[in-house]
Amino acid sequence: MHEVVTIATPGLGDRSYLVHDGSSGVVVDAQRDIGRFLGAADAAGVRITHVVETHIHNDYVTGGYALAKEAGAAYVVAASEDVGFERVQARDHETFGAGSLGVTPVHTPGHTLGHLSYVLAEGSGEPFAVFTGGSMLFGAVGRTDLIAPELTDQLTRAQYRSVRRLADELPDQVAVYPTHGFGSFCSATQTSGEQSTIGHERHSNVALRGGDEDTFVKELLAGLSAYPSYYAHMAAANRGGPPAADLTRPRPASPAELRRRIEAGEWVVDLRSRRAFADLHVAGTVSVELGEPFATYLGWVLPWGAPLTLIGDSPDQVADAQLQLARIGVEPLAAAATGPVTELAAGRTGSYPVTGFPGLAEAWGRAGMVVLDVRRPDEWQAGHLPGALHIPFWELAGRAGEVPAGQVWVHCASGFRASIGASVLARAGRDVIHVDDDWSSAAGSGLPVTDPEPA
Repeated sequence: MHEVVTIATPGLGDRSYLVHDGSSGVVVDAQRDIGRFLGAADAAGVRITHVVETHIHNDYVTGGYALAKEAGAAYVVAASEDVGFERVQARDHETFGAGSLGVTPVHTPGHTLGHLSYVLAEGSGEPFAVFTGGSMLFGAVGRTDLIAPELTDQLTRAQYRSVRRLADELPDQVAVYPTHGFGSFCSATQTSGEQSTIGHERHSNVALRGGDEDTFVKELLAGLSAYPSYYAHMAAANRGGPPAADLTRPRPASPAELRRRIEAGEWVVDLRSRRAFADLHVAGTVSVELGEPFATYLGWVLPWGAPLTLIGDSPDQVADAQLQLARIGVEPLAAAATGPVTELAAGRTGSYPVTGFPGLAEAWGRAGMVVLDVRRPDEWQAGHLPGALHIPFWELAGRAGEVPAGQVWVHCASGFRASIGASVLARAGRDVIHVDDDWSSAAGSGLPVTDPEPA
């Protein structure tokens, strides 16, 4: 009998898998912190014999190469991929064995050119699962615009055909296990559900619901939104065979060093809750609250390769942040500091008010106020506050000079990104108010909200 163990990384919206027959195991799309996979194999009493990649990832640094070395397993990557390491070259429908399991790669281009899905069966029997990476997702497909603008139309058409190929070749009962689609920006459209089968996808997947290829292409491309800037660096790292994450604790920074780094224009990021940051913080630092979206949003705003120093409540909080950042290749940390803000700040503290949309509604129209919306362009187009200034949060550090004089009320859809934006502006010396509230309450608070802009 087989078993599929799901190893989720909610902060990046991805899932990895260990599938085994009780003695031999295959890991699919391993994340960077390989201890999770070794631990899962130990718990199941199996030996990892194969580590497979569905594609060269664009949203995280793979742990596949390091895991295969540590486990003494074969590292399986598409033969068509140009990589700088030795691997077992996977080709379309060239089945290989892993214990009693038969593993069949299926070329499913779309998310990337060389993308593979892996169909698993017990021996020569009927398949029981397909690991679809960024091809067929739950009700959706992986995005097709991450490789190059000139290839997006070609890849979108390929994605349509690939999803249909899987539906044509596989029986209804085959379970579908995608890597993306659980909050990842690698999903082209919104996914739904926690599990699925080929039969279910025939009726629910955006590529299988009856529209022709041209309609699919038009609708998919119209729905693509912005994606994190660090994605541009992931594929290059993965083609080189990245080592396991180095989670050595960063060097402690004194209050004097923190001040020196801040005054040098470096990024010093506070991991504490956004409300605690607003109440009191080391002047000149940026708030990126440690939570599930932490690595995605910090990786989006941080200039690639820039020195990064973290401030946390405890060494464990810093270690958690360090792990999340290592998954996207933000390493090593320049330094870190923990302890009370009053000690770390050495007299240089900052604070700003926090309110919700009712507070913004009460002040609406006040002379000298500036309302700043830091959401994505697609969110802005779906409805915004008339008269608000729109600068996406990842552009704000470089465009702070565009924000008019006055008190700046910063909002997003939940308060998380608004905290980043407010702290960036406070670092630049602006008078800010952080609107920490759900966008869904804006209209109910009496604020005017525009209708969605036509596509």
